[in-house]
Amino acid sequence: MSRFALEGVHILDFAWVGVGPITTKYFADNGAEVIRVESAARPDVLRIGPPWKDAMPGINRSQFFASFNTSKKGITLDLSKPKARELAKRLVPWADIIVESFTPKAMRNWGLDYENLRELRPDLIMLSTCMQGQTGPNALYPGFGQLMAALSGFYYISGYGPGSCAPPYGAYTDFIAPRFSAFALLAALDYRRRTGKGQYIDMSQYEAAMQNLAPALIDYHATGRVLEPRGNASARYAPHGAYRCADEDGNERWIAIAVAGDDQWRATLSALAADSTDARFATASARIENAGAIDEFVGSLTRIHNAHELTAKLQAAGVAAYPVENCVDIHQDDNLEAFGFWHWLEHKEMGPSPYEGLEHRMSRTPGTLRSAAPILGQDNDEVFRGMLKLSADEIEQLKKENVIF
Repeated sequence: MSRFALEGVHILDFAWVGVGPITTKYFADNGAEVIRVESAARPDVLRIGPPWKDAMPGINRSQFFASFNTSKKGITLDLSKPKARELAKRLVPWADIIVESFTPKAMRNWGLDYENLRELRPDLIMLSTCMQGQTGPNALYPGFGQLMAALSGFYYISGYGPGSCAPPYGAYTDFIAPRFSAFALLAALDYRRRTGKGQYIDMSQYEAAMQNLAPALIDYHATGRVLEPRGNASARYAPHGAYRCADEDGNERWIAIAVAGDDQWRATLSALAADSTDARFATASARIENAGAIDEFVGSLTRIHNAHELTAKLQAAGVAAYPVENCVDIHQDDNLEAFGFWHWLEHKEMGPSPYEGLEHRMSRTPGTLRSAAPILGQDNDEVFRGMLKLSADEIEQLKKENVIF
């Protein structure tokens, strides 16, 4: 019996930045063998993006790239050169799955599109995941997840009222689309197992992201209502939000609270050592209707409380509450510690875990981070010499021609 669910699956990963690499990371961490194909002439933008190890910029020092590419091998090919494309094609028969995330013209121009590659492996599964899919009037528009988050509506609804804009963190759709991509690939593998046939998957990040706004889209279709920004306000809970507590060591501390029903409201008041006779807060429906006023009221009470102590009181009373954690808090979180969440890896440039004794600790989740993300060109020798049987002289010549790096 295999140790990992996806052992024996081979993936050639041409994707870059977020969606494609995150998708293939799921497979790599669950046993698939993934070869990441990169270029040193045009590096993945995440390789040069902060945060960097010890705040020192470097092509192999980015936390983002390291996080999205665990358990993979890495090679370098400049696909603008014909010899590089020929080497890529020689790897196609090995691959069960090919993943790419360029605008539609790129793989076609290189002769690495599905119609060409399936001639090398008829049962090939290929996933293309770009901004707005392979067809349509906007298919060739390049961009990043921030643009898709705006285009698909997330930036409009994220704020604290009309005219306010407080968008979700980062390239938001980059964290949505991989879930759809991964399940589509798993379904394609199952389909091939049953039929012997491969398939081509056109994963539009735009369309995938909008699935997470389905209730708002359905409501507009049915009623004409447009979902507006409401901050942390909820249609079912009040108070519902993040409230500032007493500062600690000169740093702000906050607590997230969600109160459902009158019993929980009374328990919240008790934990806050407070009382209220305000008619606006007397019932659940009244509290929801006066969400702004109750936020001000609760915020004035939490300000003198320690966030962790207040959390303990509220949870003991059955009220949903938790401190708003920063990065230091997360690394010290007892629940994550109990789950065996942290898995420290030895990176070829950034080094081992900073925590003595944890370097080889294993995750208890189904997947395991089997190795750190590859430094640029880390596995060139294994792939070009070992898999493709190139001689040392051939490899040296390809390096001189900047086909590989």
